[in-house]
Amino acid sequence: MSEGDISEPSRGGTGHGSAQVLPFPAAQKQVSFNRAELQTILNLYGRKVAEGEWRDYAIDFLADKAVFSIYRRTSEVPLYRIEKDPKLAKKQGAYSVIVSSGLILKRGHELDRVLNVLDKKLKVVS
Repeated sequence: MSEGDISEPSRGGTGHGSAQVLPFPAAQKQVSFNRAELQTILNLYGRKVAEGEWRDYAIDFLADKAVFSIYRRTSEVPLYRIEKDPKLAKKQGAYSVIVSSGLILKRGHELDRVLNVLDKKLKVVS
């Protein structure tokens, strides 16, 4: 080695030294919303925030389902939960909207249709 050269430590697997390469622990499986699903949910959320109805949200990715919780105020329990449960995809549908009391407002196979229950359209009354 000449002056200014830097020796690098050996990296495992070459037989030099006693270092071992340990495998990275496998990430736990979890359910999540894909980009299109999240965009659909956030579009609705943005409209409701603009109307002054909703103020905060939380997203949880669990082992068996993904949950988007909607709050009127941060310190309260969620008004609604939008859940994606893949185990129910072939039965009632993977998506559901659940009110704070636990009542399922709507369940189905298509997220757009399930979210319609939260997006009340104004009607002209004569």
